[in-house]
Amino acid sequence: MAALSGHAAPPGRLQAWLAAARPRTLPAAAAPIAVGTATAAAEHAARPGVAALALLTALLLQIGANFANDLFDFEKGADTPERRGPPRAVQAGWLSAREMRWGMGLALAAAAVAGLGLVAVGGWPVLLLGALALVAAVAYTGGPWPLGYHGLGDACVFLFFGGVGVVGTHWLQAGAISPLALAAALPVGGLVTAILVVNNLRDRESDGRAGKRTLAVRLGSRATRLYYAALLALAYATPPALLAAGLAGPPALLPLASAPLALRLARTVARSDEASRLDAALAGTARLGLLFAALFAVGIVA
Repeated sequence: MAALSGHAAPPGRLQAWLAAARPRTLPAAAAPIAVGTATAAAEHAARPGVAALALLTALLLQIGANFANDLFDFEKGADTPERRGPPRAVQAGWLSAREMRWGMGLALAAAAVAGLGLVAVGGWPVLLLGALALVAAVAYTGGPWPLGYHGLGDACVFLFFGGVGVVGTHWLQAGAISPLALAAALPVGGLVTAILVVNNLRDRESDGRAGKRTLAVRLGSRATRLYYAALLALAYATPPALLAAGLAGPPALLPLASAPLALRLARTVARSDEASRLDAALAGTARLGLLFAALFAVGIVA
């Protein structure tokens, strides 16, 4: 988009809210639900209604977290015209901070309402995890000690998208935690975290100037690129390990078909420092995560 006085040309109101919701991040919320449902189905315990409600809750949480990130990064000075990524709604002047605060509140309230159905299924453990997820959605970039500003964003993403997302979805449907679900959480958590790693690598310089000490800022450029490659390696090592351990059959190797895409992305991240190429790698990593999760889910059930 063209720039005017340091801001991107304003879209319409609906387009502004859609941009703030960051649609390309939403597959990351869907992937854990798909894989957790597949591990439950492998035990003949899948409950489609519960899975659908979990998916709705996850999507609303992700949108609420995206709104919170848009708001708090602007208020803390991390989103400036010098930032290398796509424009953010509040920073670009498309939406006011007050509007974004209301949007964040409504999205998280809707997630809480949807989550009450899951509480009815799973009881107090789901209530506790849901409360933690709501807090994390805000505390990631907001509050007196934002997690993302202290290098804990990666661990938070891995925990909630991998452990809570996959294992929690499995447990809600199967009523127990299985070794398969625990192992299946690793590639999902790893690939979703890899999306964040590319984002933080791209924004490393501006984040450092703003005092946002992400893991990419702390590690430096070279180590962050190696870290990204290690997360992809973790994902692709898991299906063969499941097969070797007897936890899944040969169809679980289906995600390996996406390895050429992973290799291309790893090369791009390793060699490029251009914002446009890293932004394309971010989108590509999101697509890779969705493709891997879809193939993994099919392979687990087959």
